[in-house]
Amino acid sequence: MIIAHISIIPVGTGSTSISNFIVEAVETLKKSGLNVMITPMGTVLEAENLEKIFKSIEECHEALHKIGVKRLLTLVLIDDRRDVERSMVDKIRSIEKKLGYSFQQCNNDDRDDDATNEHEGET
Repeated sequence: MIIAHISIIPVGTGSTSISNFIVEAVETLKKSGLNVMITPMGTVLEAENLEKIFKSIEECHEALHKIGVKRLLTLVLIDDRRDVERSMVDKIRSIEKKLGYSFQQCNNDDRDDDATNEHEGET
């Protein structure tokens, strides 16, 4: 299983907010059939081979260009482990087991989950 962390950064959009572009990219990734996990700083993909990873990145680029983005910077980090089969969830569970708790419980943010952030929607 190949796990890749990608960040696609639109440049020159006239706004510091990129959440609308992230939504477009994530919707495109959903159609790819890959396992997808969004994070605050990028998106993690899981696929059987590199071809599927790169194809999904290409599809995101095309989708973003279609909605008017003229320039994209893309960062890709690939974990291509061949000695043992591990999913992205397996990797998280391994760390949580060593920590002795679920990482979701390690939230130092005192805000109520339902509280509205003044910058909500601005990514």
